[in-house]
Amino acid sequence: MRKHGRHRHAGAGVATGHRTNVLALVVPLRAGPHDVVVREFVAAAITAAGARDHALLLLTAEDGAAALRRAVSSSVADGVVVMDVEAADPRVPVLLGLGKPAVLIGVPDRPRGLGCLDLDFAAAGALCFGHLAGLGHEHVALIGSPAAAYRRGSSSATRLARGFAAEANRRGLRATTLAWGNTHWRTLRGLDELFARHPDVTGLVVHNESALPAVLAGLHRRGLRVPEDISLVAVCPDSLTAPGLLDLTCVAIPAREIGALAVETLIGQLDGTGAPGTRLLAPALTARASTAPPRLPVPPPASG
Repeated sequence: MRKHGRHRHAGAGVATGHRTNVLALVVPLRAGPHDVVVREFVAAAITAAGARDHALLLLTAEDGAAALRRAVSSSVADGVVVMDVEAADPRVPVLLGLGKPAVLIGVPDRPRGLGCLDLDFAAAGALCFGHLAGLGHEHVALIGSPAAAYRRGSSSATRLARGFAAEANRRGLRATTLAWGNTHWRTLRGLDELFARHPDVTGLVVHNESALPAVLAGLHRRGLRVPEDISLVAVCPDSLTAPGLLDLTCVAIPAREIGALAVETLIGQLDGTGAPGTRLLAPALTARASTAPPRLPVPPPASG
């Protein structure tokens, strides 16, 4: 466990009694499809905590509920921010039992009064599908997180997939959701399987930043041009869509904003100036060069 940021031992807090001015931050250690999100979130949280004269105690999600209980119940930390929230997150009852302020990054099925903060991923999934449908695409595929993320009920992955499918259903259009690993060759094989089964797919939404380079390489290998042959929308930090070989249409994950806001929200609870609740940030889509209307089919030659 590591401490970051400036630390000043506080005396009696106005609203909460003795304060250590240390906040625990639980982050996922395992490599995953959203590593850039985690790094940007942690960096912003460290900066925000330092600006408010607080330190951050980093715990890994793999340390489990026991490490979380030790850090908070021993009064080392005044409160906790928890990333990588799952639908039935086992840390929720632990946090409730500790009786300390907490902010969850994500929304479990039963928050039970804990504060929750995140991007509205369901709205983001609907926004991505709606953008492509508005351009005329009738069958869109979502390349989401690895299957393990859906099995454990990852909040962001499952909510985005639900919003994506719900918008397709509302419009009466076709949607296909895919979940595969992050390796280059697995992504290439996945694209081969996708187009073999669904040759009419003309739009892709990628909510797996680690797979983005392989997706682009796989499309190029198949001779598919973006956006002339297939349109592509990414859901990722905006830092990954800087102008380069391709300027991606993107729904940005505001990891820095959420990281800073999580710290401010937790300190507000400690100071008695804020109450727990669920806050979802509205997604915004920036249309760039990777999306366009689908290419019209070539008519058959006239007979006679």
